[in-house]
Amino acid sequence: MSTQPVLVATDLVAISVLAFAVYFPRHHRRDLITAFLGINVGVLAVAMTLSSASVGIGLGMGLFGVLSIIRLRSYEIAQHEIAYYFSALAIGLLNGIPEGTSVLPISLTALIVGTLYVADHPRLFARHRTRSLRLDSAYTDETALRAYLEGLLGGRVVNLSVKSIDLVNDTTQVEVRYVAHTRSPLPSDAEPVRRPGVPA
Repeated sequence: MSTQPVLVATDLVAISVLAFAVYFPRHHRRDLITAFLGINVGVLAVAMTLSSASVGIGLGMGLFGVLSIIRLRSYEIAQHEIAYYFSALAIGLLNGIPEGTSVLPISLTALIVGTLYVADHPRLFARHRTRSLRLDSAYTDETALRAYLEGLLGGRVVNLSVKSIDLVNDTTQVEVRYVAHTRSPLPSDAEPVRRPGVPA
Protein backbone atom coordinates (compact mmCIF):
# COMPACT_ATOMS: atom_id res chain seq x y z
CA MET A 1 0.00 0.00 0.00
CA SER A 2 1.30 3.44 -0.98
CA THR A 3 2.41 5.67 1.86
CA GLN A 4 1.65 8.88 -0.04
CA PRO A 5 -1.98 9.29 1.10
CA VAL A 6 -0.89 8.75 4.70
CA LEU A 7 1.87 11.33 4.37
CA VAL A 8 -0.42 13.86 2.71
CA ALA A 9 -2.94 13.43 5.51
CA THR A 10 -0.16 13.75 8.09
CA ASP A 11 1.07 16.94 6.47
CA LEU A 12 -2.37 18.55 6.34
CA VAL A 13 -3.15 17.65 9.95
CA ALA A 14 0.26 18.87 11.14
CA ILE A 15 0.17 22.23 9.36
CA SER A 16 -3.42 22.79 10.48
CA VAL A 17 -2.50 22.15 14.11
CA LEU A 18 0.62 24.31 13.81
CA ALA A 19 -1.16 27.24 12.14
CA PHE A 20 -4.63 27.21 13.69
CA ALA A 21 -4.11 25.63 17.11
CA VAL A 22 -0.59 26.78 18.04
CA TYR A 23 0.37 29.93 16.11
CA PHE A 24 -2.84 31.91 15.59
CA PRO A 25 -4.24 31.72 19.16
CA ARG A 26 -0.92 33.07 20.42
CA HIS A 27 -0.01 35.72 17.82
CA HIS A 28 -3.19 36.54 15.82
CA ARG A 29 -1.60 37.32 12.45
CA ARG A 30 -3.98 36.24 9.73
CA ASP A 31 -1.59 37.09 6.88
CA LEU A 32 1.00 34.62 8.13
CA ILE A 33 -1.57 31.83 8.28
CA THR A 34 -1.85 32.18 4.50
CA ALA A 35 1.96 32.14 4.20
CA PHE A 36 2.38 29.02 6.36
CA LEU A 37 -0.34 27.06 4.56
CA GLY A 38 0.83 28.19 1.14
CA ILE A 39 4.49 27.33 1.62
CA ASN A 40 3.66 24.00 3.23
CA VAL A 41 1.22 22.74 0.61
CA GLY A 42 3.32 24.18 -2.21
CA VAL A 43 6.49 22.42 -1.05
CA LEU A 44 4.54 19.20 -0.47
CA ALA A 45 3.11 19.28 -4.00
CA VAL A 46 6.44 20.09 -5.68
CA ALA A 47 8.36 17.50 -3.68
CA MET A 48 5.84 14.72 -4.39
CA THR A 49 5.74 15.59 -8.08
CA LEU A 50 9.46 15.84 -8.75
CA SER A 51 10.99 13.36 -6.32
CA SER A 52 12.11 9.88 -7.26
CA ALA A 53 14.15 7.13 -5.67
CA SER A 54 17.33 8.44 -7.30
CA VAL A 55 16.98 12.16 -6.64
CA GLY A 56 14.71 12.35 -3.60
CA ILE A 57 17.31 13.35 -1.02
CA GLY A 58 19.10 15.72 -3.38
CA LEU A 59 15.82 17.33 -4.36
CA GLY A 60 14.80 17.83 -0.77
CA MET A 61 18.08 19.46 0.24
CA GLY A 62 18.18 21.59 -2.90
CA LEU A 63 14.59 22.76 -2.52
CA PHE A 64 15.12 23.56 1.15
CA GLY A 65 18.29 25.48 0.30
CA VAL A 66 16.62 27.55 -2.42
CA LEU A 67 13.64 28.43 -0.26
CA SER A 68 15.82 29.22 2.75
CA ILE A 69 17.62 32.04 0.91
CA ILE A 70 14.41 33.79 -0.07
CA ARG A 71 14.35 37.08 1.76
CA LEU A 72 11.25 37.31 3.94
CA ARG A 73 9.58 40.65 3.33
CA SER A 74 6.78 41.77 5.59
CA TYR A 75 5.59 44.67 7.69
CA GLU A 76 7.24 42.88 10.58
CA ILE A 77 8.60 39.34 10.77
CA ALA A 78 9.74 38.29 14.22
CA GLN A 79 12.22 35.50 14.89
CA HIS A 80 9.54 33.17 16.26
CA GLU A 81 7.49 33.70 13.09
CA ILE A 82 10.48 32.75 10.95
CA ALA A 83 10.66 29.55 13.00
CA TYR A 84 7.03 28.78 12.14
CA TYR A 85 7.72 29.58 8.49
CA PHE A 86 10.59 27.11 8.18
CA SER A 87 8.76 24.51 10.23
CA ALA A 88 5.93 24.66 7.71
CA LEU A 89 8.50 24.25 4.95
CA ALA A 90 10.21 21.32 6.69
CA ILE A 91 6.90 19.52 7.30
CA GLY A 92 6.06 19.81 3.61
CA LEU A 93 9.44 18.36 2.63
CA LEU A 94 9.29 15.53 5.15
CA ASN A 95 5.95 14.34 3.88
CA GLY A 96 6.54 15.13 0.22
CA ILE A 97 9.57 12.93 -0.36
CA PRO A 98 8.48 9.27 -0.47
CA GLU A 99 10.02 6.83 1.96
CA GLY A 100 9.77 3.07 2.29
CA THR A 101 7.80 3.61 5.47
CA SER A 102 5.74 6.50 6.79
CA VAL A 103 6.85 6.03 10.41
CA LEU A 104 9.92 8.28 10.25
CA PRO A 105 8.27 11.27 8.47
CA ILE A 106 5.26 11.09 10.79
CA SER A 107 7.50 10.94 13.86
CA LEU A 108 9.63 13.87 12.71
CA THR A 109 6.55 15.87 11.80
CA ALA A 110 5.14 15.32 15.28
CA LEU A 111 8.52 16.33 16.72
CA ILE A 112 8.49 19.65 14.83
CA VAL A 113 4.94 20.52 15.89
CA GLY A 114 5.65 19.52 19.48
CA THR A 115 8.86 21.54 19.57
CA LEU A 116 7.11 24.71 18.35
CA TYR A 117 4.27 24.14 20.82
CA VAL A 118 6.69 24.00 23.75
CA ALA A 119 9.28 26.54 22.58
CA ASP A 120 6.67 29.22 21.87
CA HIS A 121 4.46 28.51 24.86
CA PRO A 122 3.40 31.70 26.71
CA ARG A 123 4.45 30.21 30.06
CA LEU A 124 8.04 29.62 28.92
CA PHE A 125 10.12 32.55 30.26
CA ALA A 126 6.82 34.40 30.72
CA ARG A 127 8.38 37.34 32.57
CA HIS A 128 11.20 37.93 30.08
CA ARG A 129 10.40 40.87 27.79
CA THR A 130 12.05 42.84 25.00
CA ARG A 131 11.19 46.47 24.23
CA SER A 132 12.42 49.04 21.75
CA LEU A 133 11.95 52.50 23.28
CA ARG A 134 12.45 56.12 22.33
CA LEU A 135 13.03 58.11 25.49
CA ASP A 136 12.51 61.86 25.72
CA SER A 137 15.90 62.45 27.33
CA ALA A 138 19.44 61.94 26.07
CA TYR A 139 21.21 59.45 28.37
CA THR A 140 25.00 59.27 28.11
CA ASP A 141 25.39 57.47 31.44
CA GLU A 142 24.48 53.79 31.06
CA THR A 143 24.05 53.30 34.81
CA ALA A 144 21.52 56.12 34.99
CA LEU A 145 19.78 54.81 31.89
CA ARG A 146 19.54 51.32 33.36
CA ALA A 147 18.09 52.65 36.62
CA TYR A 148 15.54 54.77 34.75
CA LEU A 149 14.46 51.84 32.57
CA GLU A 150 14.05 49.53 35.54
CA GLY A 151 11.78 52.05 37.21
CA LEU A 152 9.88 52.72 34.00
CA LEU A 153 9.35 49.09 33.02
CA GLY A 154 8.96 47.64 36.49
CA GLY A 155 11.58 44.94 36.09
CA ARG A 156 15.25 43.99 36.20
CA VAL A 157 17.16 44.97 33.07
CA VAL A 158 19.37 42.10 31.92
CA ASN A 159 20.59 43.64 28.66
CA LEU A 160 20.35 47.01 26.97
CA SER A 161 21.63 48.33 23.68
CA VAL A 162 21.64 52.04 22.91
CA LYS A 163 20.82 52.51 19.22
CA SER A 164 21.18 56.28 19.08
CA ILE A 165 21.56 59.36 21.28
CA ASP A 166 20.29 62.68 19.90
CA LEU A 167 21.71 65.52 22.00
CA VAL A 168 20.01 68.16 19.87
CA ASN A 169 16.48 66.79 20.24
CA ASP A 170 17.21 65.28 23.66
CA THR A 171 16.16 61.68 22.84
CA THR A 172 17.59 58.19 23.27
CA GLN A 173 16.69 55.14 21.20
CA VAL A 174 17.30 51.94 23.13
CA GLU A 175 16.51 48.24 22.93
CA VAL A 176 16.14 46.62 26.33
CA ARG A 177 15.65 43.06 27.58
CA TYR A 178 14.35 42.70 31.11
CA VAL A 179 12.63 40.41 33.59
CA ALA A 180 9.30 41.88 34.69
CA HIS A 181 8.42 41.82 38.39
CA THR A 182 4.78 41.09 37.50
CA ARG A 183 2.98 39.66 34.49
CA SER A 184 0.85 42.75 33.94
CA PRO A 185 0.42 44.01 30.35
CA LEU A 186 3.05 46.47 29.16
CA PRO A 187 3.22 48.93 26.27
CA SER A 188 3.82 47.44 22.83
CA ASP A 189 7.33 47.36 21.38
CA ALA A 190 6.72 50.19 18.93
CA GLU A 191 4.89 52.53 21.32
CA PRO A 192 6.97 55.57 22.34
CA VAL A 193 7.22 56.16 26.07
CA ARG A 194 6.22 59.64 27.19
CA ARG A 195 6.50 61.25 30.58
CA PRO A 196 3.39 62.44 32.42
CA GLY A 197 2.24 65.84 31.25
CA VAL A 198 3.91 65.60 27.84
CA PRO A 199 1.30 65.77 25.02
CA ALA A 200 1.21 62.94 22.47
